[in-house]
Amino acid sequence: MALQKHSFVGFELSFVFYFANSSIVQNIISKIGSLGLIGAFVTGIFFVSIFTVIPATVILYDLAHTLNPVAVAIFADAGAVLGNYLIFRYLRDKVFEELVPLFKSFGGSFLKKIFSTPYFIWLLPIVGATIIASPLPDEVGISMLGLSKVKNWYFIFITFLLNTIGILIIILIAQT
Repeated sequence: MALQKHSFVGFELSFVFYFANSSIVQNIISKIGSLGLIGAFVTGIFFVSIFTVIPATVILYDLAHTLNPVAVAIFADAGAVLGNYLIFRYLRDKVFEELVPLFKSFGGSFLKKIFSTPYFIWLLPIVGATIIASPLPDEVGISMLGLSKVKNWYFIFITFLLNTIGILIIILIAQT
């Protein structure tokens, strides 16, 4: 199992380096880079999704070479918070409500007891925040924070703080 995880990560990294050197990506990066800090903001929005995290990381890495790294981090983080918040509201307002009948039909009282335990109530936001802070895409962490019913202001604050760390790590790596 561990070998499969490492093989997948190795494949992912190889794909990123190959993808980053393609002419199409270089053209997109230069177009977004020409937008300056607005490009960093837009890139931040795409930094939060499993489908767009790799190209967004490549673009942030490139922008850190051409623009002020602190400004890139701030604008990209603001975009990431917006992207996370849009996913959070969609999950909370649409998806979770549609899943309620499914949970009720598949062991509703048992699941309700689990979701109501004190351990679950305080552990779920911590695990969700940890996932958001990791280099993994944010959707699972956002879902956990949505299930834990955190307030909007807390969600925005925590995602801003955690995405700042992740984006700054990418920018610091780009500076070395």
